[in-house]
Amino acid sequence: MRRLGSAVASLCLVSGTAALLPAPASAAAEPDGKRVGDHGYTSQIRRTEYGIPHVLAHDYGGLGYGYGYAFAQDNLCQLADQVTTLRGERSRYLGPTETTADGTPNLASDTYHQGLRQAGTVRRLLDRPAPLGPTPELRRMVEGYAAGYNRYLRDTGAAHLPDPTCKGKPWVGPVSAMDIWNLVYDVNGAAGATALKQAIATAAPPTAGKATKPTKPLRGATAARGAGAGGSASTPSTPSRRTGPRRDDLGSNGWALGRDVTRGRDGMLLANPHLAWIGGDRFYQVQLTIPGVIDVAGASIYGTPLVEIGHTRALAWTHTTSYTDHASLYRLTLTPGDPTSYLVDGKAVQMTRRTVPVTVRGADGKPSTVTTTLYTSRYGPVLAEGWTRTEAYALRDANADNLRSMNEWLAIGRAQSVAQLKQAHQTYQGIPWTYTMATDTTGTAYFNDSSAVPNVTDDRLKRCALPGEDHDVAGVLDGSTSGCDWGSDPDAVVPGIFGPGHQPRLTRTDYVANSNNDSTLTNPSAPLTGYPRMYRAGVPLGPRAQLGLQMIAGRRDGTDGLGTPGFTLSTLRASMLGNRNYTAELGRDDAVAMCRAHPVLTATDGTEVDVRAACGVLAAWDTRDDADSRGAVLWQAFRTQVGGRHPWWRVPYDPAQPLTTPRGLNGDDPQVRRALADAVRGLAADKVPLDAPIGSVQRWAGIPLPGCSGGEGCFNVVNASPTSGSGGATRPNSPEDYASGSSFIMATELTSQGPRTRTILTYGQSANPESPHYTDQAVLFSHKRWVTERFTEAETESDPQLRTTTLHG
Repeated sequence: MRRLGSAVASLCLVSGTAALLPAPASAAAEPDGKRVGDHGYTSQIRRTEYGIPHVLAHDYGGLGYGYGYAFAQDNLCQLADQVTTLRGERSRYLGPTETTADGTPNLASDTYHQGLRQAGTVRRLLDRPAPLGPTPELRRMVEGYAAGYNRYLRDTGAAHLPDPTCKGKPWVGPVSAMDIWNLVYDVNGAAGATALKQAIATAAPPTAGKATKPTKPLRGATAARGAGAGGSASTPSTPSRRTGPRRDDLGSNGWALGRDVTRGRDGMLLANPHLAWIGGDRFYQVQLTIPGVIDVAGASIYGTPLVEIGHTRALAWTHTTSYTDHASLYRLTLTPGDPTSYLVDGKAVQMTRRTVPVTVRGADGKPSTVTTTLYTSRYGPVLAEGWTRTEAYALRDANADNLRSMNEWLAIGRAQSVAQLKQAHQTYQGIPWTYTMATDTTGTAYFNDSSAVPNVTDDRLKRCALPGEDHDVAGVLDGSTSGCDWGSDPDAVVPGIFGPGHQPRLTRTDYVANSNNDSTLTNPSAPLTGYPRMYRAGVPLGPRAQLGLQMIAGRRDGTDGLGTPGFTLSTLRASMLGNRNYTAELGRDDAVAMCRAHPVLTATDGTEVDVRAACGVLAAWDTRDDADSRGAVLWQAFRTQVGGRHPWWRVPYDPAQPLTTPRGLNGDDPQVRRALADAVRGLAADKVPLDAPIGSVQRWAGIPLPGCSGGEGCFNVVNASPTSGSGGATRPNSPEDYASGSSFIMATELTSQGPRTRTILTYGQSANPESPHYTDQAVLFSHKRWVTERFTEAETESDPQLRTTTLHG
């Protein structure tokens, strides 16, 4: 990276920007990447409409400082809650039985996180030089981010915070750079150890009887932030971190469009991540600028100080949850008579024990200490599930040594081409559990699964995956022989993961797309094949992924009803929020025919149900899930009753026709008929009209929401209840508060004159229910309205709602 000669000179590289931010007197130079002087940070925060901050600074420390301050203004309580979790102090302040936002009991969460702190895991990773450890620029940015958060807290005072969620609470206090690094590590482990922290924290050798085995190993497609992606043909029973309704749709849609399918012959990108609307999985929208060095806009997962989905002047990228495994389960064969010792190559190996004390607040408010022993094997932590007197299971996480992700996202945030993004992948190999799709001004579209994947070759799988286990692909590996250890690639930056030479990748001039399906049909014209089985090739597409590919095909040839073939920014937005329900398109007419042919159907309990009114509702429905669509609620209830348990389709899935099968509702099957009767009865019992608009049963703080589940066939995924968001967004008060789905939606066209971007942060910038930015963009989302991004200096300065704050730390 080209270093700055001086902070003042750097600001002069962008016309008209230097006057906006006075340089600190001591910031004369940054030789060898170090800030000269000891006067601290300088940053400017310019907020445009909907509270979106544009942070401008001289250097990386100042950039982090401004970002941390801006984020704290909107979401201090959420980050304070996360830090309390990561420090293992929830039981101390809130008691041991309350749960975290992900549903883990406080005591188990505290034990897990205190164990990590005792082990010094993150500290050891920080001590490594780049590319394995953070770059100097990134270290300064994280330090500045923590300092900016603390500055806002100091200026405001915990007793005067605007968010009632944490106002005056004893667990609110300053954070450190280490807290932010711990948060990054926790995010990186979401497809591995983080998702199984309760099983890690509660693992103990058996005292009697036989424990049950774990259900399935973690899967990339079902473990992102601890829940399923919803685009696959079926949803496995995976240990989950979530509570709440319909949790099978955390994932994403991503399209990178090349010059052959865009009207302007340039690159376009659609980013549509689906993550939780409650807790730390939310996105925050920001622009980060050091003139002449970095200028990137997009969104960050809460508490991470970089843009993870976004664009620069000439490059745009997004991520979707990878369908690949990012961790392995190993079955340990225990030494006879000692359940804490296991055999490897015939020799006994003692598990490592770590004693972890946790301070717990009692019912009387008095503190006490609960001590737990954590057990670790050569592969990783031992899990509670499946630990018997003869065997146990241990988790090896491909991201157990990964802090590289932030290096990579910082490098991508400076990139101006697909080639430079590829170089970032090659250098850092830090993307933890997602695919990447990107495009640039040349109209080149690129896909890569550069995520951290265990290096288990096909031959090793054949030798080491245990027979008889009900698991996908990797299954459970034999931990009794060192021959089943992960391998290494010479081009891998760390041992144990596949290097870039093994990763599925595709470069096109038409498009690449993913909706949490495997990489095979990234572009059906050029199937990706021949990769290690760990990358899960050939898994059937789910209805959401099928719909996404059909939407691209329809826009390419102009058969989608949106006018002249080829994508424009307008038609890209219309495609995204068309709210088509693909299973309804395939089966609604058959359902109506079944209903009319059998106006009285028998429910599961034998009750006869008059379904004639349901026939009319379904027949009148336009098969879309707009907020005011009537019929979508009935279809959702019907499919919930029948989906996954009974024959649904008349034409089953055919691998030779992956885009057009299955299809045709099997209305001849008695179980399908019973499902409709059950759906009608269920809605009546809940006092929900058959023709209720979908926005009446899924809301955010009372605002009607469009969309439906990915398994139902919606591209615009939304999962919510009538009361979602009514209690704030930091922690759910009950399962009914939960919501997830489309989070940060970004449509970008990379023109030769600069990027043109429209966005919706579906819930708004703030988790504070008292903030005007808690629901302002939810209103936009409900009405299919977008925010016009202000990326250039002129665009930002021309905003009539512009508010500027200059900080000197």
